[in-house]
This record gives sequence, structure tokens and C-alpha cells, in this order.
Amino acid sequence: MSTIHNLRHDIETALGKPIQTPKDFEFLRERVYARLHILISRTTLMRIWGYVDEKVEPRRNTLDVMTRFLGYSDWEEYERNAMLPKEQQSSPILSRRLSVSNGLVPGDRLCLTWQPERVCDIEYLGELRFVVTASKNTRLHEGDTFECSLVVEGEPLYLDNLIQGNRPPIAYVCGKKSGVNYEFVKA
Repeated sequence: MSTIHNLRHDIETALGKPIQTPKDFEFLRERVYARLHILISRTTLMRIWGYVDEKVEPRRNTLDVMTRFLGYSDWEEYERNAMLPKEQQSSPILSRRLSVSNGLVPGDRLCLTWQPERVCDIEYLGELRFVVTASKNTRLHEGDTFECSLVVEGEPLYLDNLIQGNRPPIAYVCGKKSGVNYEFVKA
């Protein structure tokens, strides 16, 4: 299996969905920008996936960006890791984590995504509390509040003391099957 094929597979795993349509390439482009603040053209991504039938090798800079998206320092580190026996390979995509008490200050905002096509924007209030500021295709609604101490990308997100209107607080799990991805949102 080629290293580019592995890269495509690892990115799809990190996103929790296959990249197959123009809409998927736009989604990936937006995720790369949200995480790294680097723009990659949709056409470039289509070439990497073979969606556009052009025999052009991706530039090294593009490969560096795509592997940084996964948590590697650059393409060279990704290739070295791919040469190791499977049991010795590292998986940075599984270790991207956010400790709420150490990594956020009140007012910080996150965009959470999980399958199928769920999106939820949240704002940190302090003392491990969050408020939902926007939501699409989820059971969470604007104004709901909850507690959370750790976000691990690709893993389920456990919410405690979720308060929705006048209902009693409950525990809730986001991304139970596919895990949750997160990005910081600029104010």
C-alpha cells in the first residue's frame, strides 16, 4: 500500500468519513483551515484522492500540511512512521486531546463535529462549564449548559450535568460510535 494511500486512509479515519464527493473535499478543506489556518485548494485535494484524473504528484509542502493535520510534524516524519512495523507505529490522530482546565479560558469557543453530520458550537464559561451557542443535527440546543473536563479527538465526548431548559440535569454522550472532532473557533 502506498504512503499516499495510507495518508488518504488516515485522514478519512481522523474525519470519521470517506472523502468521495466535491462536498466532502470542501469539508476537508474547511477542517484543514480550521485546524492549521492554511488554505489548500479543493482541486489539490481532489488530485490527492484521484478524484480528478491528473497525473500530478502532490507538492512536498502540501504533503507536509496534510500530515500536520494528522498531528505529525511533516511528511518525512509520517513516512518514517509508515515504515515501522504496524505495532510500533504511532497514531497522533488518536492522541489529540484538550484538557479543559489547562487549555481553555472563559470565552474560548470550540466547534464539535461527529457523525452523521452533527455540528455543535460551544463556549467555555469557566470551571469546566460550557454553553451551546449553535447546533445542527444534534439533540443539544442553543442555551444548553453542561460540564466537561477533557476532549479527546476521535473518542466519544462525555457531558455531565447537561441542563436543557427546565429538565433535571443528565449525562449525555456525543459521538458514541464515531467519536468527536474539535476545532477552536476564532471570535
